[in-house]
Amino acid sequence: MAEGPRTDRPPRLILVGINYTPEVTGIAPYNAMLAEWLVQNGWDVEVITTFPYYPAWKKIPGDAGKLYRREEMEGVTVHRLWHYVPARVTALRRMIHEATFLMGAFLRLVTLRRADVLFLVSPPLPLGLLGWIYRFFFRRPAVFHVQDLQPDAAVGLGMLKPGILIRTLYRLEAFAYRAAARVSGISPGMIDAFHKKGVPPAKTLFFPNPVQLPDQKAIPPRGCFREAHSIPQDAFLVSYSGNLGVKQGLGQILEAAQSLRDDSSVRFIICGDGAEREKLEKSVAARGLDSVKVLPIQNMKLYHALLVDSDLCLVTQQANSGAAFFPSKLLTLMAFARPVLATADEESALAELFRDEQCGLLCTPNDAQSFKEAVLFARNHPKEIAHMAQSGYQYVSRFRRRSVLTRISEKLNLLVKKRHRG
Repeated sequence: MAEGPRTDRPPRLILVGINYTPEVTGIAPYNAMLAEWLVQNGWDVEVITTFPYYPAWKKIPGDAGKLYRREEMEGVTVHRLWHYVPARVTALRRMIHEATFLMGAFLRLVTLRRADVLFLVSPPLPLGLLGWIYRFFFRRPAVFHVQDLQPDAAVGLGMLKPGILIRTLYRLEAFAYRAAARVSGISPGMIDAFHKKGVPPAKTLFFPNPVQLPDQKAIPPRGCFREAHSIPQDAFLVSYSGNLGVKQGLGQILEAAQSLRDDSSVRFIICGDGAEREKLEKSVAARGLDSVKVLPIQNMKLYHALLVDSDLCLVTQQANSGAAFFPSKLLTLMAFARPVLATADEESALAELFRDEQCGLLCTPNDAQSFKEAVLFARNHPKEIAHMAQSGYQYVSRFRRRSVLTRISEKLNLLVKKRHRG
């Protein structure tokens, strides 16, 4: 007999994701945003995650060697597990990194009180196995939420060569989609990719990363970041903030800076951390690029000050990153009505958005000349890029935090009710 609906307790969700606050870039803020929203709206939520390590790929010294910690954060119970974090990221070491989290997450998951819904955030892709376990053994639905199509990106960027490993990843991906009650993605392009991979439309869910539009009264005044870092107030400031990895193709920024080294009006800021940070700093020094500053990842207040002072914000990616490429950082840039220059494949979801909405400049990945010309166009046509920035703001206003999270919580409630109806 099917289990009847319970009225004596709130619906319960367990979120499993390798990244969570206090990490400030990538997937972590969105995982926290969802978990905290559900708690504020009557859900019982627990999170299984790791000790903070991203984007530096290095744990906080006090966390090194710790096996487990339980925390209460904004009403959410957070279980932090030890996992392997490689000092140098390679394809093999990343697989080990993800496998250690998967094993720890499985052991923690089966000891917790059963959830009404399991919410799995990919990457890492192998978390799809937990969805199958939860459905098979506990008769609970799982949502497999995809922030990045790992196999497609690995193939397109040449990180893994065609062979048995790639075939295994695609089979694992297909298995994860079959095992989940719903497969959600962050962009229309990703939803299209699911359909092409055989996921029925009725099973897919569009769950864009929500945006908290800034309070105009809380936005810092222009000039603070420039003053703190000795950047002339009249310079044309181009900024990048986020992960400093191979996938981001940051070399084109240095190439453009080198070709513009005699133009003192253009300055570049690169903020972040990651596998390529040391190499990037050495290259800046070796080239003598005085117009480029490489800074650590900034806290939220300083990041907002950087955005206010930036005349052009960058979203960069290597060629062949995949048609579904749609970086979450773009939404924040648009929310601050900042002009954006993106490097992305012509067939990508990002490029399609820029063409449809006329909300940013687009250039070919790994083309330093095209990149430089786009920077100069932005500097020389302030009215045109200001109009693009306003178009971006209008677009991103569709994804306000309240409307997006209300919609996803409604979808999750439907899954709970469907399970109770049996």
